[in-house]
Amino acid sequence: MEKIEVFPGSFDPITIGHVDLIKRALPLFDQMIIAIGTNSQKKALFSLEQRMEWLTAVFADEPKVKVDHYSGLTAHYCEKIHARYMVRGLRYASDFDYEKTISQLNHIVGHGLETIFLISRPAYSHISSTIVREIIIGKGDATPFLPSQVADSLGALS
Repeated sequence: MEKIEVFPGSFDPITIGHVDLIKRALPLFDQMIIAIGTNSQKKALFSLEQRMEWLTAVFADEPKVKVDHYSGLTAHYCEKIHARYMVRGLRYASDFDYEKTISQLNHIVGHGLETIFLISRPAYSHISSTIVREIIIGKGDATPFLPSQVADSLGALS
C-alpha cells in the first residue's frame, strides 16, 4: 500500500520554512500532497490559483509531490484521497500544544489519521506566512523568506 502524506496549509505565501519541512518529509513517504485548505474565516492575500501556481513551480522537480486544494475538514480530505499521514511543522512549544490537540481530534475524525511532527530548523523558526504577508503589505523586502519562484513572481507583480 502506497504511503500518502498530506502537508496542509494556507501557503499565503509559501515560505522557505515550508520548503524546508516539505523536503525533509519527502523521503518518508511514497507521495506527498501539498494541500491548500480554504478557510472561510480567513481572507487570503493571494488567490488560490496564485498559491497553487507557486507551489507547483517550487516543487516542479519533485515527482513525489502533487499540489491540490480542499475545503472542509482536513481529516475528511485525507480520507477522500486515501492519505493515512499528515505532516505538521512546529516552530514553538506553543505550536505543539495546539497541534497535539488537533492531531488527536484528526485521529478520531480521520479514523486513524496519523500526524507526524517536524520541528523547524532554528534558521527558519522565526518565519511565518503571517509575518511575510505583513512585510509584503508594508512594501518591505520579503525575498529572504521566500522561495525564488515566489520572490521573482512578486517582483513582476509590483
